[in-house]
Amino acid sequence: MQLLDTIIANKCYGIRNLFQITMWQDISKIGKKLVDHGLVESHFGNISVRTQDKMLITRSGMALDEITEDSVVEVELKGTSGLDLIASSEAIVHRAIYKYTSALAIIHVHCQFAVTLSLLSDSDSIVPVDSEGQYFLHEIPIVKGGIGTPELAKNTARALAEHKGAIIYSHGTFATGKMLEEAYVVTTQIEHSCAIKYRFDLARK
Repeated sequence: MQLLDTIIANKCYGIRNLFQITMWQDISKIGKKLVDHGLVESHFGNISVRTQDKMLITRSGMALDEITEDSVVEVELKGTSGLDLIASSEAIVHRAIYKYTSALAIIHVHCQFAVTLSLLSDSDSIVPVDSEGQYFLHEIPIVKGGIGTPELAKNTARALAEHKGAIIYSHGTFATGKMLEEAYVVTTQIEHSCAIKYRFDLARK
């Protein structure tokens, strides 16, 4: 029955639209996990996936734990379009990351411990103290730039060309992957390592 439904959907909507149907459901699942696990407050973040020369990205102001098909919009990668008006304000950053890295999926959320450490750090990166963070992340770059600005887009893309994740100073994290689940794992790793380092540094004072 599932195969029949796929064939029917493919004939009705075409291959690209069938991909969109599948991907908004994956985006919705990841969005709910991010909120349920306390990695972000419902409205503070955005998610995208690359679709060849375009990307599917959550719309501005969408609650990540309530994503529906109408919560995601497809926009061009090469330049802006009219749909940018309803896409996330961070679309410019997502575009730059897709342009300059091999990422196929991006998650941006406002993780509390990551944001806190970016404010406390005197360095341009955070070095994890836990073994998992050291092994998987090595170091986490801290990137600066105004929200949704070309400066932030350029700086974030540059950092993610060499790292899977980065922290935007006072703002949140960007994590990449070949698929959404990988970007989700990177997001959890960053926040986990930042939480441990925050508590470790506090205990040593």
